[in-house]
Amino acid sequence: MPHAGRTLPRTVPAGAVPRPRGEATPSGRIAIISASIGAGHDGAAGELARRLTADGFTVDRHDLLDLLPARLGRGVQDGYHRMLVRAPWLYQRIYASTERARGGGPAARALLRSAEDRVLRALAPGTGAVVSTYPGASRVLGNLRLSGRLAVPVLTYLTDFSVHPLWVADGVDVHLAAHAVPAAQARAVGARDVRVCGPVTGPRFTPCAGRERDRARARFGLPPRSPLALLVAGSWGVGPVRKVAREVRECGAAVPVVVCGRNEALAEQLRADGIEHTYGWVDDMPGLMHAADVLVQNAGGLTSLEAFAAGLPVASYRCIPGHGLTNAAALDEAGAAVWIRDPADLKAALHDLIEGPRGPRQRATGLALFAGAPGGGPAAEIARVHHSGLQPSPGPEARRRPTPRRLGTTVAIACAVWACAVGIGIATTYDGPGLAHAIGHGLDLDDHAPHHAPRTEGRHS
Repeated sequence: MPHAGRTLPRTVPAGAVPRPRGEATPSGRIAIISASIGAGHDGAAGELARRLTADGFTVDRHDLLDLLPARLGRGVQDGYHRMLVRAPWLYQRIYASTERARGGGPAARALLRSAEDRVLRALAPGTGAVVSTYPGASRVLGNLRLSGRLAVPVLTYLTDFSVHPLWVADGVDVHLAAHAVPAAQARAVGARDVRVCGPVTGPRFTPCAGRERDRARARFGLPPRSPLALLVAGSWGVGPVRKVAREVRECGAAVPVVVCGRNEALAEQLRADGIEHTYGWVDDMPGLMHAADVLVQNAGGLTSLEAFAAGLPVASYRCIPGHGLTNAAALDEAGAAVWIRDPADLKAALHDLIEGPRGPRQRATGLALFAGAPGGGPAAEIARVHHSGLQPSPGPEARRRPTPRRLGTTVAIACAVWACAVGIGIATTYDGPGLAHAIGHGLDLDDHAPHHAPRTEGRHS
């Protein structure tokens, strides 16, 4: 059965995972490696695990952040969060520079190399395929494939509609895309075997009838007749959410209904602004989508795919830097979501999606993503690759297994690099003595607290 908890240390030697040629195909066991960076990567991993388990596979789930050495996973998560909240301009620069360079630099490579042995040891004996839903995990697994240390197929499920070059790693056998637009982007940055197999969302995200919509509004205490715009901002509640909520309210096209994820401070600020229908973490996201008339989002991740499955038209507005902007562009190119670039167009665009002809067209486009042939979808494609047992020989670029000395050097470099990154993130929040205290707390490697905040079983951002 899949497990959503932390990766448990295993005593299995690394050599137990690769399958010698000529040996019988192992039992149906698949590993999925994600990362608790927001909720989208884990959400996709969870649904893939559910589907594969229903098909009879044994599924092991791992979090890449737990497999980084020296408890660096917590620093990665915290630094990324602080950067999005306090210095989005810095995130945009990093995103754009790595996009131009078609991947990460030496520091990122050193950090990911330091996780290779841990990832290999985490894979259970008999694992027949490994799936990544996070770019960093794809890089680690691709390196293990190229070096010959991992002899089972590796697949990357692209969770977003836009494909940053970091998503495409040499050594990964198959890339799975939700639509032709991300598939084309993946091929453009070097992916060879790219398969369009549709999105993956939970089974409760389906279109609803009028009566179900009325019941959902009553359950959430929402106005029964007013048009409702559902605003989401990821599990961390990042971006100019307050500005968007006020603009939606003031334009008069719809009543804003805002989901703040785990950002309780944002929820309090919105309530103080007079935004009546404000929520923190929502377990019944399908019900809230059934109650709404349009989704306004700023990141373009899993929430958008869930809205498509629920038959809810989607608008991208005031998107967060980096992947928020590129996802908005890709969704717009695919005709799946409207990208509102000018605040002056907000009222007309929302009206057109709620009451005009554009709404039905958008719903049809979104639902068409899921209208594949029976037996299709990402989980079915993963099962096919698992059964095929792809085993390309490592190329001339295969690397030797790192010696303890080289590994120690890599870890030291990674620690130093991430210490600088976390320091930059924290410096945008604190000054003076507060900065020194925050850096000391954030990099305390002797702290025995868990790496990440406890995972909530429900959804959503």
